[in-house]
Amino acid sequence: MKAKILFLVSVITFTSLSPLGAADCEVACVDVYTQDGQLIFEARKGSGPKASAAPKPVAKPKPVAKPKPVVKPKVIAKPKVTAPKKIVAPKKKIPVAVAATSLSDRISKALPTTGVAYQPNFQPLINVPVYFWCDMPPIFRSKVDLIGEVIDVTMRPSFAWAFGDGSFKSTTDPGAPFPSGKITHTYSRPGTYPVVLVTTWGGTFAHNGVERAITGQIRKVTALTITVVAANTRFTN
Repeated sequence: MKAKILFLVSVITFTSLSPLGAADCEVACVDVYTQDGQLIFEARKGSGPKASAAPKPVAKPKPVAKPKPVVKPKVIAKPKVTAPKKIVAPKKKIPVAVAATSLSDRISKALPTTGVAYQPNFQPLINVPVYFWCDMPPIFRSKVDLIGEVIDVTMRPSFAWAFGDGSFKSTTDPGAPFPSGKITHTYSRPGTYPVVLVTTWGGTFAHNGVERAITGQIRKVTALTITVVAANTRFTN
C-alpha cells in the first residue's frame, strides 16, 4: 500500500512548462503560461526599428572659369597664374538604424489552494458510504493590466481522487457533505487510509477580444488520512 502511495505522489508532482517564445512585437503582444506552479503574465510592446533620415544631396561645385591670357609687356614681368583649388565632394552618410524604445512587464500569480474534508468525520464505518469534498471554487478569474494592456484569465479545476485502497475517481465536481455530495467511497475493510486529491487547473486568456489557450497546466496536491473502523456486532437470542 505504501509503495502505491509513493508512486502516486511521485507521478502527481507540479507541472512546470517553458513558455512559448514571444516574437518581437512592433505594437503589442501578450502571453500567459504556467511555470513552477505559478501563472505567468507577460506583455511587451514597442514602436519597431527606426532609421535615421537620409542626408541631403551635396550640390556639385561650379566650374571655375579659366583666366584670360595676359599680354606680355616688353618691360613688365610675367604675372603668376594661380591654379584653381580642387574641391573634394563630401562622403555620403549611410543611414544608421536606431533601436526602438520598448516596454515589457511580467508578473506571476498563485492559484487558490484547497482543503479536503469528509463525513462522517470521526471513525466512519466499513460498508457505509463516506462523503468527500474540497473547498475549491469552480472557476478562477483574474484581470491584469500590464503596460496598458489588459489581460483577462479564466481557469477551471478538475479533480482526481485516490482513496488509499486502490480506488480512484476523476471528476469536475468539488463534492459536498451529505446528502447532496456526489463524491462518495465505501471501504470494505477497517484501517487507516491515505487520501490524495490532485487538482489540475487549465484555462484561457483574452486580449483585445482574442481568446487563446493558456500554455501548460498547474497541479496542486492535497492529502489526509482517514481511519475506518468495523461496526460492533452483538448476537442476541
